[in-house]
Amino acid sequence: MSPNPALTGTPLRSKTLNVLETIAIGVAGGALSYWVQLPGGLITGAMVAVAAAGLAGRNMGLPPPLSHIVLMALGVSLGSMVSPAMIHNLGSYPVTIGLLALATFCATFGSAIYLQRIHGWDRTSALLAGSPGALSQIIMLATERKADVPGIAVVQIMRVIILTSAVPLLLAMTGMTAGGPLPVRGPEATPLVLAAIAAVAVGASLLLRLINFPASWMFGAMLGSSVLHGSGLVEGTLPEWAYLSALVGIGTLIGSRFGAIKLRTILSYLAAALGSFAVAIAISSVFVVAILLTTPVRVADLVVAFAPGAMDAMMALALTLHIDPVFVGAHHLSRFVYVSIVTPGIVHWFGRSPDDLDD
Repeated sequence: MSPNPALTGTPLRSKTLNVLETIAIGVAGGALSYWVQLPGGLITGAMVAVAAAGLAGRNMGLPPPLSHIVLMALGVSLGSMVSPAMIHNLGSYPVTIGLLALATFCATFGSAIYLQRIHGWDRTSALLAGSPGALSQIIMLATERKADVPGIAVVQIMRVIILTSAVPLLLAMTGMTAGGPLPVRGPEATPLVLAAIAAVAVGASLLLRLINFPASWMFGAMLGSSVLHGSGLVEGTLPEWAYLSALVGIGTLIGSRFGAIKLRTILSYLAAALGSFAVAIAISSVFVVAILLTTPVRVADLVVAFAPGAMDAMMALALTLHIDPVFVGAHHLSRFVYVSIVTPGIVHWFGRSPDDLDD
């Protein structure tokens, strides 16, 4: 007997409707926040709307191909902001990158101690929850070490949600960013230039993916676009509709991650998430103040670069808040690599073994 076409088509139709619903909610949330001119509103509005829908029981999410397109559009937009002057300033980053590594180490242990002493977490779970960024690697390591995966996920994603929402408001209220809902952009690239940028961006992304480079879709596109724009070979940016879509898309992706967690799980770990976030921010702030007192780095650039949030979210904020994308990108990529390499060692030396967790 041949299968019923109506039945076999149901899963695909359901997934398609879920994706369309996710996009519609993200666009509506981003448009509303942009209309009231909230700083970073396209990102935060989409993020909050999609997260709320997910917590309300709706199935939110974007398929991998669409997610990759969003990340590449973001990377191309970031790369188009690069200038020869920015490239020249790369030589001044090693000191702040080194201090960022130290700040990450201190914030990880500070948050871990808080979670152990105040909330009774085991050492492994506390260390993994306190390690900022590289969420996928952290969750994989947590699963392998039989740690508290739901708690770690809530702490990590709550940190991203808070930072993505709060950083634009903080910078706007303190006057650290320029006025207007979005930065002034240059002229749009011609179709021929866009085709060249797209080809280079795809090629660079696939190459980085081949060598398992972190965040390959976004950084590959950013690298390709940066080389073309920084060398003066091309001029022009993405069309405005593509630029705005990338910002809404990033917010939608972040919101769908948070909305995938059950509300009761979030509430059970909320105090731990907020407390560990406060500890991490306090420690990071000490390093930010020290750098500000000793170097000529712009405050807004440093705040976003040192914010212990997800790479894609912080890079998107750099795109919307008149912030140096090369500076922010270099620091968040450095932290991602540092966390990916160092965290397993920290957990091995300071955490509990999987056998201990079985006892």
